[in-house]
This record gives sequence, structure tokens and C-alpha cells, in this order.
Amino acid sequence: MTPVASETSVAKQSSGQLPVAEPADVRRAAGRLIRADGRAFAAVLVLNVLAAAVGLVGPWLLGRIIDEVRAGGGVDVVDRLALAILLCALAQLLLTRWARYVGHRFGERTLARVREQFVERALSLPASVVERAGTGDLTARGTADVAQVGTTLRDAGPELLISTVQCLFILGAVFFLDPLLGACAVLGQIGIWFVLRWYLRRARTAYLAEGAATSEVAEIVAATAAGARTVEAFRLQGRRITASREALETSRRTRMYTLYLRSVFFLVVEFSYVVPVAGVLLAGSVLHERGLMSLGAVIAAALYLRQLESPLDTILMRIEQLQSSGASFARVEGLGRAPQASAASPPTPEDDRIDVTGVRYAYDRGGEVLRGVDLTVRPGERLAIVGPSGAGKTTLSRLLAGIDAPSSGTVTVGRVPIAALGPEQLRRQVVLVTQEHHVFLGTVRDNLLIAEPSAGDAELWAALAAVGADWVSEPASGLDTELGPAGHRPDGSQAQQLALARVVLADPHTLILDEATALLDPTTARHTEHALAAVLAGRTVIAIAHRLHTAHDADRVAVMEAGRLTEVGTHESLVAAGGAYAALWGSWHGQASGS
Repeated sequence: MTPVASETSVAKQSSGQLPVAEPADVRRAAGRLIRADGRAFAAVLVLNVLAAAVGLVGPWLLGRIIDEVRAGGGVDVVDRLALAILLCALAQLLLTRWARYVGHRFGERTLARVREQFVERALSLPASVVERAGTGDLTARGTADVAQVGTTLRDAGPELLISTVQCLFILGAVFFLDPLLGACAVLGQIGIWFVLRWYLRRARTAYLAEGAATSEVAEIVAATAAGARTVEAFRLQGRRITASREALETSRRTRMYTLYLRSVFFLVVEFSYVVPVAGVLLAGSVLHERGLMSLGAVIAAALYLRQLESPLDTILMRIEQLQSSGASFARVEGLGRAPQASAASPPTPEDDRIDVTGVRYAYDRGGEVLRGVDLTVRPGERLAIVGPSGAGKTTLSRLLAGIDAPSSGTVTVGRVPIAALGPEQLRRQVVLVTQEHHVFLGTVRDNLLIAEPSAGDAELWAALAAVGADWVSEPASGLDTELGPAGHRPDGSQAQQLALARVVLADPHTLILDEATALLDPTTARHTEHALAAVLAGRTVIAIAHRLHTAHDADRVAVMEAGRLTEVGTHESLVAAGGAYAALWGSWHGQASGS
């Protein structure tokens, strides 16, 4: 039931990746996520503020100890202040751990919302949009990008909040001790400001380029693996290797550039940490020598700035991570800007008749594939579409199934454009089954219930029997047989039978078979087609066939050549006409007789 392109799709590069959200869209999306769990976010802020406030007490008390000792204070004073420092440190530890716990829970809940929204949007994408963009791009966004966003929400977000509050409180404490020392501390950080601006101007573009390059690599690997047989048959190994090397080289260059940005950024930052401490010590020593500041205050200011290094380092590292995760979030959120399947309810088709009128179609990176096709498929008719490879049969089947919309002309079912039907409505009208298929991890029952979740065991067994899937009854577990590496490994024909059983359960009025039995041996394929014909009695079947016995059994045969319908009629009339179909039949029948 999964729509796929023809063999030429193996060599295809994505004509345009899925959209990327603008920074304003990302900010709005982040705001929505925060508002969705506002209480937890507020709790994180409050706990971080309290932890940062308690953390300021320690250096101040240490400065008090120094001043008390210089003033002749005794051991009792030192013990009391030291105990206060210990209690403050313990309180800060508990508050910080509590803040992290609440922050991580907030992050996990928010990540769940991001994942659910991504899946919802991905399922709403028209198949044509996914195929034009490339499944590698969608896969990269749903795995690496979502994981990057999750790491930020779980770890970077809470740590950034904690560190930001700590930095503000620490700088405020230094200014409270002496405005001049506070000014020295701020001026000492000016190098970080300049290098941060330099970095931020370049980072978003660089990380988006890196993400796009990763998607391209994933797309090439996925397309090559999925079309391995086609690659081998058409001897495309050299071209695929060259394309892979080019994509990997582009990915390497983008990664090296982001590494260069990080190396410059962190080098300047590490040097800038030393400057404010040295400045405060020099200025403080001058003020102390002139009697304008106590030694304890100077030491406290220096300790504050040493204490500033850790949260500031965390902030800068997380800002760097935010550029990467921000780019990932833009790619994840960009899915919302892609064309979605229409949410509006289209008119209900009047009947099951399919009309193709003046249809032309051209792919983004190629010439015109269909050139003025006119065809009417009557309800309950068995129509076979035949023709040489590249004639446009698969493209026509995709338009009939509503996967693509024609460049011009119309394809309607019951006078309603097929491409305008929603996914659920379309599945009840037309289903396309190709020679490619997918077996989901889980049981046989799980794989079948995808098509009809409410189906009972009797209906599942009937669907399996209809397509000749007798092998399911052989294991003792039957419908509960596990499929996949840990259980039964279906071969090509068994996997295809599962796909056809799902079609039987979906119960559409029109079934399009695009070489759907190509992986079955001739005897099994013919048995399956006869079984389907019996089960789908009264329904429309359109078969894109290379095995011409399908055309022999059809009510009508349509012959395609170079994107046009050149002959339409019954098998007998077309053979008698002595045209293109007669030549195909003669050639195939001779081979079949001699085999």
C-alpha cells in the first residue's frame, strides 16, 4: 500500500528538501511549548533563582571571615560563619538538584509534545511532498534533529537557566561590593561579547547547512539500499558511489566549518575568563592600599568572579549547543510549513467512476512523462495498462491513486478530484499496491490491523486466505507470529501477501496494482490475482502489468507508449487489430510458451 516511484527513482536526488522554519517561527513554537507546561517552567525559574541566591552567600561570608580575623575576631566567630557557609552550600545543592529534576521532567514532557507533533505533521504530508523532498530528509529530521532538540530541552535548557541566573546574581554581588570592581568585571568580559556576536552571525547558517548535508547523505544511502537490485541491473554502481562521495565531501566540509567556528569561539572565551579576575585583583589592591576597600571585600569579589567562570562557561557552551539545536528545531518545526493534506472535507464522490481528462505530467527534474492522456474507468471494470518500460504506466497509476496531481488536466472519481480527497477518504476510494512493500516489526496481527484496526480474527484469517498466505497457519502462534529478526523472517512473496491482505481489509472500491505480484513466482502470482479477483468482485481493478496474462483476463486493455494512450480495447480486439499490443502479446506469448 506504500506508494513508490518507478526504477528511475533510484538515481533521483531530492529536488528540494522540506522547508525550514524562520527564527520567528521557532521562537513562537518555543513559546507555545513553554505555555503548554507553564507551571513547571515557572517552578524551574523560581528554584534556580533561589539556588543562585543561596550560592552568593558563601563568598560573602568568606570575606567576612577574613575581615573578622584581621579585626581580631576569635574562633567562635569563624566557626559560626563557617557553619553558615556549610549550610548555604547544602541548601544550594538541594535546590539545584530539585531545579534539575523539575527541569528534566519539563524537558521530557516537552520533548514528547515535539515528537507527537512531528509524527502528526509527517503523517499529514502528501506522499508526493515526501518523495520530492526525499525520505532521507524526513528521516534525519525525525531522528537526529528531534534527538538534538530533546537533549536541549532535557539538559541544555535547565542548565542554561541555572547558569544565567547565577551569572546575573554574581555580577550583581560584585557591583554591590564596589561599583568599580563590577565595572572591571564587565569590561573584562567584553572579548566574549565580540566573539559571541561573530559566532552567532555565522552559526545558524552553518548548522542548517550541516543538517541539510546530513539529510542528503541519508537520502542517498536510503535510495541506494532500497534500489540495490535496480542499481545492479542498470550498472549504476559507479554513479551511486560518485554521488555518495560527493555528498560525504559536502557533509565533511560543513562539519569542518562548524568545528572552525567552535574552535575560534572557545579559544577567545577561555582567554577572557582570566581577564576580569586579574582586573579586579589589580583594582582591588589599589583600593585596599588607599583604604577604600577591605581585604575581605577584594577576596570576595575575586572569588565571585572565579565562581562566575563555571556558569558562564556553561552558558557559552549551551549557547553553542543552542545554535545546533536551534537549527534542528527549525528543521523539525519546518515540517509545519510543508504542504499538508487538506483538512477540509471535500465533496463526496457521486459514484466510483474514474475519469482522466487531458492529463499531462512532468517531474521536477525531467521532461514531460504524460502527454494528453484521456481515459475512463467504469465501476467494477478490470483494466490492464501495458506498455514498454518508461512509457508512463507507473506515473499514471500514481495520479490515479491521488499521490500526485497532474500538471494539467484532471483525474476525478465521481466528479471529485482524487488529489483533493483526504487520506482516510482516499483510502476508502483508491488504494495503490506496488511491488515494494514493508513488514512492520510486531506480529502478523499487528501488520494487518494497520489497514482496519477494528477487524476481528475471523476477518484477518479471511484476508490472509484471500491472498493465499497459507504460511501464516504453519507456525503454532498463527496471527501472533512475531515478524522480524527475532521471529519469522518473511521472504519477498510472503511480505507482498501481507501487503495484499491489508488491501483486502481496507476494502477500497478501486484497486491499482502496479506490478504488485512481481516478486511472486508465476504460479503463486496467478493464484493471488485470482483470489483477489474473487474477493474484490464488483470492484474496480486497474493493473499495471508486465505479465500479459493479466491483460488477457482484463475487461479492457490500455496500451501506453511514450506517455500517450495509443490503444484501448479488449484483449481480442487489440490482438486482431495487429497494433502495438498485438506485437507485445506475440512476443510475450512466444516466450511464455517456450519457457
